[in-house]
Order: sequence, then C-alpha cells, then structure tokens
Amino acid sequence: MTLATATNEHLANISNTLIYSAMAVYTLAFFAYIAEWLFGSRSKVARTANALTTEAGSKAAGPAVTVNKAGGTAVLERPKVVTRAVAGARDVPDGPGAHGGDEQGDLYGRIAISLTVLAFLVELGGVIARAASVERAPWGNMYEFNITFSTVAVGVYLTLLALKKNVRWLGLFLTTTVLLDLGLAVTVLYTASDQLVPALHSYWLYIHVSTAIICGAVFYVGAVGTMLYLFKDSYENKLASGGKPGTFATSVLERLPSSASLDKFSYRVNAAVFPLWTFTIIAGAIWAESAWGRYWGWDPKETWAFITWVAYACYLHARSTAGWKGRKAAYIALIAFGCWLFNYYGVNIFVGGKHSYAGV
Repeated sequence: MTLATATNEHLANISNTLIYSAMAVYTLAFFAYIAEWLFGSRSKVARTANALTTEAGSKAAGPAVTVNKAGGTAVLERPKVVTRAVAGARDVPDGPGAHGGDEQGDLYGRIAISLTVLAFLVELGGVIARAASVERAPWGNMYEFNITFSTVAVGVYLTLLALKKNVRWLGLFLTTTVLLDLGLAVTVLYTASDQLVPALHSYWLYIHVSTAIICGAVFYVGAVGTMLYLFKDSYENKLASGGKPGTFATSVLERLPSSASLDKFSYRVNAAVFPLWTFTIIAGAIWAESAWGRYWGWDPKETWAFITWVAYACYLHARSTAGWKGRKAAYIALIAFGCWLFNYYGVNIFVGGKHSYAGV
C-alpha cells in the first residue's frame, strides 16, 4: 500500500466521521427547533381569525370613509388600496414565527440556528475532506451528491437568514429532511471513495453538476414553502367559512407567515433559480457533445431534466396567468419538484442510461 493510497483512505475516513458528526449536531438542532415550537408563546393564536372576522365585517359594511372638517370644508379621505400577492388573497398578518414572539421560544430558536450553523460547517468539512481524498469534485456518485446537496440546502437557508429574511420557520422542516437525506446517504447510497470513470474527467463536471446541486437545493426550499402555503391557505379558508380548525393546526399554522406571503416567497425562490436550471441543461448538452459526440440523445437523465424544466416553466407561466394563481399553480410547482426528485433518485436507481456510470 503506497503512502498516497493510505493518505486518501485517511481523508475518506475523516470525511465519514465528519458526516456522522454533522448528523449528530443536526439532531440536536432538530430538537432545539422542536423546543422553539413547543415553548413559544401561544398568546397570538387568534391573529388570523381576528383578521378574517374584521375583513368580513368591513366587506359587509362597505368601505369606510372618514370625513374631516377643516375650516368648515368637508374632506373625504379615500380608503387605502391594498395590493395582494395572489388574486383573491386575504389580508391577514404573518404569524409571529415558531417562537410565537416569546423570549423563551426565541432563545431555543437562536440555539437551533447556532447548532445548524455548526452542523453546516462540520458537514462542509466532510464534503471537502471527501473531495481531497480523491482530488476531484465531491459529486461523482449519488452518495457524494447527497451530502453535497444537503450542505448546499442548509447553506441556502442560512444565506436567507443572513439576508434578514423571515425564514426561521423553515428550520424544523429543513433539519428533518436533511437528517433523512444523510441517513439515506450513509446507509443505502454509500459508495467508497474512488476515482472517476474517464468520461467524467472534464471541467464540465464542476460546472454542470454544481449548478444542478444549487438548483435542486433552491427548488427544495421553494417546495417546502409551497407545501406550507397549501396548508396555510386551507386553514385560512376554513376560518373564513366559519369552521373551527383543530388545536394542533391552530398552534402550528398561526405561527407561519400568511398564505399570501408563503405563496410570494415560493414564487420568488423558484423564479430566481429557473434561469440557472436552464443553464444547467445547456451545460449538460455541451458536455454530452464533448463526451459522446452529440448534444442531445434523449437519454433518461436528459429527458427528465427537460421535463423538469417544462414543469417549472408551466408553473411560472401559471403563476402569472389569471385563474391559475394560488393553489393551482402551487400544485404544478410540487409536480415540478417531484420531477426533479425522480430525475435524481428514480432515473439513477431504476432507469438505465449513459448516466448509469455515476453509480449508487
């Protein structure tokens, strides 16, 4: 055994240790987010109900007009015009967040974020060590793609927090799925550190696959926002129709942003990354011509990448089309993300093709 081989194995073992350590810290962060939701104040759980009741009452009474008298002259103040995120959306306030505006809940939330940052750094170290063990990009197989993907997804979340965006409510859902992703990676998808097949020795590996990972991570964030939008919209519909949601639904959904805010968030996230996904497909075609002598051959991976592109294009078009905003567009967004997931997991595991060399 040569020294270089031993060093590579040593770095690969360090990478594995760091990934398992990151999972342990993510688990602690998960429980801290749970504590934030459990111990946050429940004193504001009537926010949406009160808003909808007030809105219904004001609609029944008609727009209010205030009359001011100045020097004997009556001045009519026009009612304020409210622009909604979605046609027909209600004017309800955003929830106070998982902590519920409570100091104790906020403390647990800050601890959760700190643990998430620590786990992110540890996992990033594991990804870098994996790359150093073979001196190449750390996404040559599904295991490496998984650990890199989850790292980037957490990085997107932390970036949004750093930009002062109100996305702390995403933390619990993020750590849950990251733990599932890493659990799948270290058990079912684990592949020993090894060199790439000749077809992957190209600078396009760094360009094409890295952009695909970034797009997937951002699409994931948008999909979580879309799912929560559907739940929050149903909750608001039930309140508006005079129904009474359960205690658990009220406690959780009242703390989230309004359905209009969630819808706007998901749309902006998906729209922002869609051009990069377009570039990813173009970069893949250029790489295919270099490796296989053709730009497009309807390989299963290529086909599903294009299907995903079409699905997200339909979502963006529907989101700007009257009659398709709101829930209908949200369903298309979830279908589009489902296409992305199948393109990665389904095609790689169940469908053969030129991309099969990536391995499991």
